[in-house]
Amino acid sequence: MFKLRLKRLWYARQSIRVSAVVCALTSLAGCTGVQSALDPAGREASRIAEIFWWMTGGALVVWIGVIILALWAARARAEAHNLVRTRFMIVGGGAVVPTVVLTVLLIYGLAPIPALHAPAPAGSLKIAVTGEQWWWRVRYLRPNAEPVVLANEIRLPLGEPVEFQLDSPDVIHSFWIPSLAGKMDMIPGRVTRLVINATRTGSFRGACAEYCGESHALMAFPVVVQEKEEFTRWLTAQAQPAQIPPEAGAALGQELFLANGCGACHTVRGTPAAGVIGPDLTHVGSRLSIAAGTLTNEPEEFTRWVAHTTVVKPGALMPTFQMLPPEQLRSLSLYLEALK
Repeated sequence: MFKLRLKRLWYARQSIRVSAVVCALTSLAGCTGVQSALDPAGREASRIAEIFWWMTGGALVVWIGVIILALWAARARAEAHNLVRTRFMIVGGGAVVPTVVLTVLLIYGLAPIPALHAPAPAGSLKIAVTGEQWWWRVRYLRPNAEPVVLANEIRLPLGEPVEFQLDSPDVIHSFWIPSLAGKMDMIPGRVTRLVINATRTGSFRGACAEYCGESHALMAFPVVVQEKEEFTRWLTAQAQPAQIPPEAGAALGQELFLANGCGACHTVRGTPAAGVIGPDLTHVGSRLSIAAGTLTNEPEEFTRWVAHTTVVKPGALMPTFQMLPPEQLRSLSLYLEALK
């Protein structure tokens, strides 16, 4: 019986060790990726990550000190407890050291806040983003030119500060690209601002960080950081009207798009479709995803979205078109995918 208990105790300890290793490895895996605040790709995110690591280090120092005191108090013999020394350790290790460490960390953490919220230099690129339920309206504001309107995707030039002007027409959203900068609330009736300066190219993931309704978790967007020349070419192409698709199936899809009233909610520049309720679809086929990061950009996914909108995204305001025959849904999807 005694050996059995020892064996069980050994297995229990092994299980704890394995669990600790797995948890540590899982935590490390979460430090990288397209949506990690600990894998910064922007000046602001780098500063925030630096503050986080120093805060973590300070908390670790305090925790280790408390554990050492607790172990010493539990294991020391009664005669080893000198009253003066014990009081000194309690006051010094339990009050003075944590107060000093936390005060230093507080000052260190507050000091960079003004710089993180400093306005962008004059002449910087400005992007207005409106948080809708549950998607993102994006407008590139160009001096002496019409804004370039798109949805659910953002591209940024490398190494240049960009000012985001954020608002919402309905509920509070929170604009967050963890790898590039901190969060900023989007409040109805107000315009908040956030400056981002990307420091490396790549594709990153943004999301709404404030619960805003039943499809809050399906409100993401890709962010692509490009070299300046590549970004300029992309923005110039986005400003152009849509091209008439040459394929027969896609051309029929355009007729169906207009005949079924889609243009009442969506804009496709270069066509009679001029709705402003829903996302601008002028170049939707060139985007990395559809439905605010919920589906991949493929004709089959367009069909799924158009026919089963509220199944894919519960609470979405767009009506479903599952009454259309499969061949018409296919043509409509080919048209949307062809809008490059």
